[in-house]
Amino acid sequence: MRIWYSCKVKYGKVDEEGVMKQTTEAFLVDALTYTEAESRIYEAMERDVSGEFSVNSITKTNIGELLHLEDADYWYKAKVSYSTVDGDSDKEVKVNTYFLVNAEDLKQAFERVSESLNTMLVPFEIPSIAKTNIVEVYPYDADEEAIPDNLTPVSELEEEEVEEEVE
Repeated sequence: MRIWYSCKVKYGKVDEEGVMKQTTEAFLVDALTYTEAESRIYEAMERDVSGEFSVNSITKTNIGELLHLEDADYWYKAKVSYSTVDGDSDKEVKVNTYFLVNAEDLKQAFERVSESLNTMLVPFEIPSIAKTNIVEVYPYDADEEAIPDNLTPVSELEEEEVEEEVE
């Protein structure tokens, strides 16, 4: 399960009139710890923002699923509710999950969340969808981690062991 952190970053941004203004915007980062989230947001901002910036806050979010399609600019947070039976008490329990979906408008966000859940066997409802102020989402990508020169990947070591056993 992914853990999403909301990072507020203050930096200089050129507006429509060509004037540099300080702005604070929200970014979402997939990380295991606050330290990793801080490291990843600094890497992303160094890559994407020109000039100075400061990370004002990092907070853990309650987002459970991310629906990322490249054709939309806005991010919406949807609350999805469904009922399940508690195994210990045999009582019906209502479960809430939060989805973050990018879409052009509220209707498209609703359709995308509904479409992603249409294979769910239990009935669900979407009691709320709200537009967020999130500018960009940075999911974790295992390929982006460079292996330091002084380390060898485990897969290569295992291949060497197999080759030695064959000889």
